[in-house]
Amino acid sequence: MDAPVASSGGGGTNGNLDEQIAQLVQCKHLSEPEVRVLCGKVKEILMQESNVQPVKSPVTICGDIHGQFHDLAELFRIGGKCPDTNICLWEIMLIEDTIQWKQCRLLRYGSANMWKTFTDLFDFFPLTALVESEIFCLHGGLSPSIETLDNIRNFDRVQEVPHEGPMCDLLWSDPDDRCGWGISPRGAGYTFGQDISEQFNHRNNLKLIARAHQLVMEGFNWAHDQKVVTIFSAPNYCYRCGNMASILEVDDCKGHTFLQFEPAPRHAVTMGHTAKEEAVELAMLSIRVHY
Repeated sequence: MDAPVASSGGGGTNGNLDEQIAQLVQCKHLSEPEVRVLCGKVKEILMQESNVQPVKSPVTICGDIHGQFHDLAELFRIGGKCPDTNICLWEIMLIEDTIQWKQCRLLRYGSANMWKTFTDLFDFFPLTALVESEIFCLHGGLSPSIETLDNIRNFDRVQEVPHEGPMCDLLWSDPDDRCGWGISPRGAGYTFGQDISEQFNHRNNLKLIARAHQLVMEGFNWAHDQKVVTIFSAPNYCYRCGNMASILEVDDCKGHTFLQFEPAPRHAVTMGHTAKEEAVELAMLSIRVHY
């Protein structure tokens, strides 16, 4: 399929996707009309995808990045760039920080229109992915309301994520050392023990649950007798936690390799951010680390 072309909105020259990516890599934001067109193209693609999107290997599975742009660029440098590399990325800053992100967008675009454009688009994102019918990928964890992958396939995902229920659980649940289901201290989702993950994997012919959502100091952490793995891809989270980041490469033979990496240098002010925008970003990160 040809790359989407976004109009500049003022009768100027149309830019292709490669040019827009090059612009973003330099921390130069696109015009509002360009963003709207690109989001419309993305929505067309996402509408065709399943709640449990099948993915073939080789693939690189990534965890939370929490809006750390320069570390995202480092992730692509280490793990490979699209479309040469098949990448499964599970978290974007907007999921948890819509209010603070909205304030940042007001600085760059002068209105909340872009915030609404992106949050509307996010309603179309697949809930989970399934690598080679063996590795179940999701942001959070399991739900007592979900026994099979077909349960997930039947959800109507095009909505704002509910504050409770199975969709909420997929985004916010966490594995736990204790057996069974537990009340999550987050106030959303559940904790689930090794007995739960083993039952779910057995029932759905899975070998591994790969999830994100939790800070782990080495960038990845095995749980439940290596039936569950947490992958965290934001190094030195909030620029103060001192953690490594990692990504998981699954090769053609379904072998697993973790690649760990440290933070990339930050040059936000010199790469297109104003000092005021930089201050807002740091404030957002401070709020997030206390959350």
